[in-house]
Amino acid sequence: MADTLDDQSTIFSLPKEGLGGVGSAFGRLRVRTFVATRWLAILGQAIAVLFVYFGLGFSLSLGLCLAAIAVSAWLNVFVMIAFPSQRLATKPEAVAQFAFDILQVAFLIAITGGLENPFVLMIMAPVTIASVSLETRYSMGLALLALACTAAMAFFHLPLPSPPGEDLQVPILLQIGQFCAVAIGLAFFALSSIRVSRDEARLVRALDAAQVVMAREQKLSALGALAAATAHELGTPLATIHLVAKEMAADLGDDDPHKEDARLLSEQADRCRSILRRLAQERETGDIVHARIQLSTLVEEAARPHKGRDKLVEVRTFAHSTATDLTEPKLDRSPEILHALGAFVENAVSFADSYVSLDAVWSDRIITISVTDDGPGFSPTVLPKLGEPYISERSQKHAGGGDMGLGFFIAKTLIEQSGGEVATFNRPEPEKGAVVRLRWERAALEAETTWSAHETGLDDLSPSSE
Repeated sequence: MADTLDDQSTIFSLPKEGLGGVGSAFGRLRVRTFVATRWLAILGQAIAVLFVYFGLGFSLSLGLCLAAIAVSAWLNVFVMIAFPSQRLATKPEAVAQFAFDILQVAFLIAITGGLENPFVLMIMAPVTIASVSLETRYSMGLALLALACTAAMAFFHLPLPSPPGEDLQVPILLQIGQFCAVAIGLAFFALSSIRVSRDEARLVRALDAAQVVMAREQKLSALGALAAATAHELGTPLATIHLVAKEMAADLGDDDPHKEDARLLSEQADRCRSILRRLAQERETGDIVHARIQLSTLVEEAARPHKGRDKLVEVRTFAHSTATDLTEPKLDRSPEILHALGAFVENAVSFADSYVSLDAVWSDRIITISVTDDGPGFSPTVLPKLGEPYISERSQKHAGGGDMGLGFFIAKTLIEQSGGEVATFNRPEPEKGAVVRLRWERAALEAETTWSAHETGLDDLSPSSE
């Protein structure tokens, strides 16, 4: 089976800016966040310095320490005056403010012992925050700046504050350990924060894409309902036109030049009636959300666009051997389930060698739909990650091209929001191919539901009971 649903990329085109992409507005900090965080740091630094000097009576350069804290406070005052608090900081502004925080903390630590000061680990705080909100290149640059400042402390620092009459000496080995701890911490927290922010950004973009797809499906459903209503409303006037045209043709003589026009009018009116009748048959109800169809009809409709190709698409529906209720389930004709199931079928058809089978099975409690193909199957390295957005899912046989994993993520999300579960696995040897199995509780799927996505513009994709 195809390890990806590439064709979803043809359905929509999402801009990177504003949808959570790396480097977009997602993750950027507001000016007030910088100000509030810096005020908190200023308060903590002031309490620590004053407590060490006055509370513990340790000797330290109080004037330099207060001057370093005052510079940070004055910067905050300037930022509060110059920029609106709700404004998003631009990339250069954010980098400059993070760089200042790193330099300010480094200077404060350097004049209070440098690597001998256990608070040297605080230099990692600005880098960690920056890694969440900035692009990788900026985050790594700030991490290197912090590491350089830490290394400089080994050569340029004032003595560690100590009690009167004592001179605390920290072994050089411990100072090296402090430096190594900071270096490892910077690398770990920076890389971890970058990975977390990237995953969250991808998830936000994928959910945005899912909403775009659902908006498209809801629009198509609305058009289908409109077509059915149009067919119903136009049926009577077209029948009248057809009848009148026939009567006019009958009344006109054979040599009358208008007789052929009347006959043509009658034929075209009859043709319009046939077209509208076909539209009405395809949309049996006027309201697509409340349409009730049998399980076999739903599966057949999802598979219909993919039949007639060079590969066999077979639909089978039957009751499980343990079922006591042999009545075929009747379900809401859900655009969400239809889109997801159709996407899985399209995926299977694209990668099957000769056939794809859809097996819809029901028991007294469970409804399952399995999409099986005879293709190369899921790649073993990707199988555990299926369902994650933007992962590389193609097998070697079908390598190359396409946006990876987004379509599978959208389809899986829609099934889960309808109350179902999605399982993916390869067929056991000696058979080849892949299986996507969808599973729902029968009672929940048979219940008549109203999809809030249809009513509220996709604010909530989950069904709510009427």
